[in-house]
Amino acid sequence: MNDPTTPSAPAAGLEGVVVAESEISYVDGEAGRLVYRGYEIEDLAENSTFEETALLLLDGELPSRESLTAFTERLEAERGLDDEVLDLLHGFAADADPMAALRTAVSAEGMFDPDAGADPLDGEATRRKAIRLIARFPTIVAAFDRLRNGRTPVGPREGLSHAANFLWMLSGEEPDPEAAGILDVALILHAEHGMNASTFSARVTAATLSDLHSAITSAVGTLKGTLHGGANAEVMRMLLEIEKRGTDPETYVDETLDAGKRVMGFGHRVYRTIDPRAPILAEFSRRLGEKSGETKWHAWSERIREAMESRKGLAPNVDFFSASTYHALGIPVDLFTPIFAISRVAGWTAHVEAQYAKNRLIRPRARYVGASGRTWVPFEERR
Repeated sequence: MNDPTTPSAPAAGLEGVVVAESEISYVDGEAGRLVYRGYEIEDLAENSTFEETALLLLDGELPSRESLTAFTERLEAERGLDDEVLDLLHGFAADADPMAALRTAVSAEGMFDPDAGADPLDGEATRRKAIRLIARFPTIVAAFDRLRNGRTPVGPREGLSHAANFLWMLSGEEPDPEAAGILDVALILHAEHGMNASTFSARVTAATLSDLHSAITSAVGTLKGTLHGGANAEVMRMLLEIEKRGTDPETYVDETLDAGKRVMGFGHRVYRTIDPRAPILAEFSRRLGEKSGETKWHAWSERIREAMESRKGLAPNVDFFSASTYHALGIPVDLFTPIFAISRVAGWTAHVEAQYAKNRLIRPRARYVGASGRTWVPFEERR
């Protein structure tokens, strides 16, 4: 049954389909470049902070010292959770998926937000919501992790950066400056990446003129999947499986490929060369391994990288070396994806604001390929 207004062949996964114009980021898959608001990711990773990068994504320009100070102070002031949300976290099962906990808590935050009833097109109210979400993502993740382990949540501490404060709330110990600095850069690297799956789902939700919290809840649910944000945790589980088996990384790669399975952390839907974020994280993985004396995770990662390049001609993506980096920071494997969300909420909120600013309902078509010409049949005549 053909509809002349519908394309004759859909693009699987919408690959190559342009769905919007954006000033927020640019991904050059052929050259291996990632650009935020005109700034190369390597430049931001070397010189910026997550707070500055988040404000850059939201406002489109590098902030003045005064603007950045004001933004940082607003983030600090909004880090605490509503009592109702904290009570909700207390009720979660200890074995709940942390991304499910984050998704549910973000949705609950929307009910208790002071601007809950504001029109989504009220830009000032939406920005206040965005700041609260960026500020509270780390608090939600850290509080849930402590509660599931039978420990009391540690409240945010003034004077710490976004990254350092997360490590403080997670462990209750003074964060190591180098560890906090590395996590800060990791948050910059993950903050934005064009029209990826979670960003697209956030914009689809926002395009209905649903509220910011609903859009971000959609994004968290999308990031939860192993083909998107969950890939970094799968990389670490792969490394742990190699240790458990007592095999060598090359053999593991061969056996996995021979079985028709994927080696996680390789290949990308956009990049046709190495992901520009991967070398930065690879260096962090090496440095942290040498500092702790546990160098095997980085060494094995490098051997897997070489094997995959030789066998499949594939380069690592951002997930691959973030796994050994986060593990060296002492972060539990199932918190890797929530950390991705802690970072990416900056990009998500920037995209939702952009969607509201020039909104049009996102309503694609599907090419119908089902049956036609049928008529209803009584129960007794059905087979």
